[in-house]
Amino acid sequence: MIGLISATSAGAAARDRLAAAWPDRTRVYEGPVGDAVRAAFAECEQLVCFLATGAVVRLVAPLLGDKRTDPGVVCVDEGGRFAVSLVGGHGGGANELAEEVGELLGARPVVTTATDAVGVPGLDMLGFPVEGDVAGVSRALLDGEPVALKGELAWPLPPLPVTAEGTYTIRVSDRAVEPAEHEVVLRPPSLVVGVGASRGAPVEEVLGLVGTALRDAGLSPASLAELATVDAKSDEPGIVGAAERLGVPLVTHPAEELASVEVPHPSDAPLAAVGTPSVAEAAALARGGELLVPKRKSERADGRPAMVTCAVVRRPARGRLAVVGLGPGARDLLTPRAAAELRRASVLVGLDQYVDQIRDLLRPGTRVLESGLGAEEERARTAVAEARRGQAVALIGSGDAGVYAMASPALAEASDDIDVIGVPGVTAALAAGAVLGAPLGHDHVSISLSDLHTPWEVIERRVRAAAEADLVVTFYNPRSRGRDWQLPKALAILAGHREPTTPVGVVRNASRPDESSRLTTLAGLDPATVDMMTVVTVGNTATRDIAGRMVTPRGYRWQEAAS
Repeated sequence: MIGLISATSAGAAARDRLAAAWPDRTRVYEGPVGDAVRAAFAECEQLVCFLATGAVVRLVAPLLGDKRTDPGVVCVDEGGRFAVSLVGGHGGGANELAEEVGELLGARPVVTTATDAVGVPGLDMLGFPVEGDVAGVSRALLDGEPVALKGELAWPLPPLPVTAEGTYTIRVSDRAVEPAEHEVVLRPPSLVVGVGASRGAPVEEVLGLVGTALRDAGLSPASLAELATVDAKSDEPGIVGAAERLGVPLVTHPAEELASVEVPHPSDAPLAAVGTPSVAEAAALARGGELLVPKRKSERADGRPAMVTCAVVRRPARGRLAVVGLGPGARDLLTPRAAAELRRASVLVGLDQYVDQIRDLLRPGTRVLESGLGAEEERARTAVAEARRGQAVALIGSGDAGVYAMASPALAEASDDIDVIGVPGVTAALAAGAVLGAPLGHDHVSISLSDLHTPWEVIERRVRAAAEADLVVTFYNPRSRGRDWQLPKALAILAGHREPTTPVGVVRNASRPDESSRLTTLAGLDPATVDMMTVVTVGNTATRDIAGRMVTPRGYRWQEAAS
């Protein structure tokens, strides 16, 4: 919950805007400001104070305890110009909250956390438990001192400005190692513990066995990702309680799925009880990995038979491939999600001219693999290969990466051994449509006129179908120096079904500094004025030129009424 506190009418107005926008996330604290801040600090995860920073500093100073548990505090000035991350930038999420508040209120977010200011990810904000000299290694990263990365496990990390050797070290390990001097250890969620249990097994017996198995194998409990078991045990109190106490999800699998998993120690007892010859080992291995601790049983102090079994598996790191649409070119049409994925990627793959558009958004340490036109399939293969090596990869394309761009060749290469995230972008058709007016207000289709990869016979058949169906048509790749006859041919097909006065919109370099546009007609368009940087939109029989804007109505009733 986010506590909202204000002292003046101007602050209250901004406070109420935030409360109205986030009704389920916020709580307004009324009354004397000091009392309100103290109450919100005790009851909320975050605070937004519509007060001067000096006043808030004096109010929260006596309340501060531990940066890992204190609420994040954001201050918004009386004029609503700035949203300042004051306390708990990382641990309390104040940096992100300042960005959110700033976007909602039109205020400028102010973040002074050193790592955020220079674009280096905070070691305590990578999503993994971290141990050791966090402050010292972070300072070394900020000062440009050599920091070595020792990856005992390949895991998709964000970009870090690291070297092969250095006085300071970042180690990625799930082993129970103590951090050395000037070292931090990142604990990736790499360990899966499979658990089998008799009915009524105590939670303490499950926890005891899991802890002993990890300790004896020299593994860190901080890298425990999940407990796994068979579906029939999904509501077993001892297993459910152990997962809750360990703070990890309980993942269950059907018995028939576990029965198909090859294990070293099958048994008749679980086969008779739940329909699979293995629970602990099979559940741990269900999604692949390396068996580090074979099935072992709990030991009970009273000498009675064990009620719990477990096995430990190190699951393979899954690389991460984000296919990112950059939009049509204007920076303000690049989505926040796309920008976040660019900052998260340790490897960027893309066309050189697209890389140049967003190079300033990349964090220090990002490895850039760029190539020229015509190497699309090579870029797709490279991106997938890097992800399979456990990297966090961003593959970029203009517009929406799924529309005539890199998503389809990349996904054709990718299998289920990596995670793939699609990040939508504003397409050229949408950008051009916004410039022209509302040409896509009714059913429409996009067709590429490039016959480099699609036979012209197929393209022509699609154009004829669109013409007969009275669809608005947006032509991508309409004309180049080597392909100058396809657009006239496509326009001629449409002309067989539409009046010569049908509106046609032509937009070149939509949203870019040299953007140009014009509205003409099907009869008046000169194909020689069109090139590969142009999008051509041909209206349907209902499309009209209204006050110089291209408009396709959603329906026809209003037209009939107007006539």
